[in-house]
Amino acid sequence: MSGNVLYDAPGPKTRRLERIGSIVFAVILLGLLAWMVKGMADRGIFDDRWAVLTDPPKGQDAEDVWKSLVVTGLGATLKAAVVAAPLALVLAFVLAILRTSGIRVVRGVAISVIEVLRGLPVLLMMLFALLAFGLSSFQAVVIGLTLYNAAIVAEILRAGLAALPKGQAEAGTAIGLTRGQTLRLVQLPQVVRLMLPSLISQFVVLLKDSSLGFIVGYPELLNAMKTNYNFFGSDSRLPLFLVVAVVYLTVNITLSRLAVYIEKRLSSRGQKPVATGLATPNLGKTKV
Repeated sequence: MSGNVLYDAPGPKTRRLERIGSIVFAVILLGLLAWMVKGMADRGIFDDRWAVLTDPPKGQDAEDVWKSLVVTGLGATLKAAVVAAPLALVLAFVLAILRTSGIRVVRGVAISVIEVLRGLPVLLMMLFALLAFGLSSFQAVVIGLTLYNAAIVAEILRAGLAALPKGQAEAGTAIGLTRGQTLRLVQLPQVVRLMLPSLISQFVVLLKDSSLGFIVGYPELLNAMKTNYNFFGSDSRLPLFLVVAVVYLTVNITLSRLAVYIEKRLSSRGQKPVATGLATPNLGKTKV
C-alpha cells in the first residue's frame, strides 16, 4: 500500500513551466555574474595585484607570503583555539555541575556567572585581561575565548543532563553511588556523547572568534594579512583577503563536516544527538 503524499505529482505542463523557470533563473544569474565580473575588470581588479601571491614585489618570495599567512598566521589562530578549547570544556563541566546543584545558593551563583559570561562580548573580555592584568596578547585571547565559550558549553551540557531520563540518577543512587559519582560515571559520559555535534559546532565558533585577537595585537591570521598588505601596499588587500577567507572557510567547513559525520554515526548506532537551543532547548528522551 503506497503512502500518502502531501501534494499531487506535477503534470507535463507544470514540469515544462518548471524547466522554463529554471532556465530563466539560470540566465539571469549568469547575467548578474557577468555584470559583476565586468564591473570588477573595469575597476582594475584583475590587474597585476594578484602577483603578490605568486611573484611578490619588493624582493620577496611567494613562499614568504604564504608562510606568513598559512604557517605563522593560521598557526597562531589554531594555537589560541587549541589552548582555549580544553580550558573552556573543563570550566564548562564545573559550571554545568554547579548549575544543577541541589544547593540553591551554589546554583544561583553558577547561573549568575554563566549569564554574566554569556552577556559580555568576547572582545571586552580580551581587552579587560590585556589592560587590567597586563597579560600578553596570547593570554588575553585565550582567557576571552575560554570564559565566553565555557558559559555557552555549560548550557549545552546542562541541556544534555536535562535530556537524560531521571532513572539514570535514581539508578546510580540505588547502587550506592553519590551524586558526584553518578554525574562522573553515569551521566556526563552519556551527555558528552549525545552533545558531541553541538560541542564541535561551538568550537567552530571559538575558532572564528579567535580572529578578534587582531584587535588586541595577537599575530593571528587577520593580523598576518594586515602586515602583508601594509608592506606590499593597498592593492594587495583583495588577493590577501580572499586567501584568508578561503583558509577560514576550509578549516571551519572541515570541522562542521566532522560534526555532521559524528551526528550520523551516533544516529546509526541508535544514539540520537540532542539538538539544543540555549534559551529554550527542545529536549528529547533517550532510551535506557
